[in-house]
Amino acid sequence: MSAKRIGSLKRETAETSITLELDLDGTGKCEIETGIGFFDHMLTLLSRHSLIDLKISCVGDTDVDYHHTVEDVGLALGTALDNALGERRGIRRYGFFILPMDEAQAQVALDLGGRPFCVYSSNVKSTFVRDFDTNLLVEFFRAVSVNARMNLHIDARADEAHHAAESIFKGFARALRAAAEIDPRETGVPSSKGII
Repeated sequence: MSAKRIGSLKRETAETSITLELDLDGTGKCEIETGIGFFDHMLTLLSRHSLIDLKISCVGDTDVDYHHTVEDVGLALGTALDNALGERRGIRRYGFFILPMDEAQAQVALDLGGRPFCVYSSNVKSTFVRDFDTNLLVEFFRAVSVNARMNLHIDARADEAHHAAESIFKGFARALRAAAEIDPRETGVPSSKGII
């Protein structure tokens, strides 16, 4: 594939200011600064395990809550993914991964077929990692799913919130990497409709 598969976005609201750049065919390099340490850690894992080069700068109203930053970064990431995928010509389209991490296991399946839907399930009872409520990850992945036009299913089982989140982000990264990868046998858009 000769065309560069890159996406970028600048988004300014009263709650967040975001600059985001990504390269689907990168090597997993990243520069991430959202003002939320744990979220930065998760986004770094996403970049590294998907091999997507990712630059994210976000200044948000974290003095109020982390919600706006987490959701808006998801929105920006999903939009940039959609832009980078373009017509989605030649991609594998589907990706899935089962990611074990100690006692945790995340199962992630996704379809880059243009129809957004997010199903997120987790059995983790204690949700805080330091001051970060991992329940916010539902908002992040819902925003990614809708704006990337992605059908996304996540199911996580764990005893500990950090392990659950880490297994989810790594599993999502690996599933996304598989789905966005160019299939050398696919000559068009991977849909019987002829368009995604």
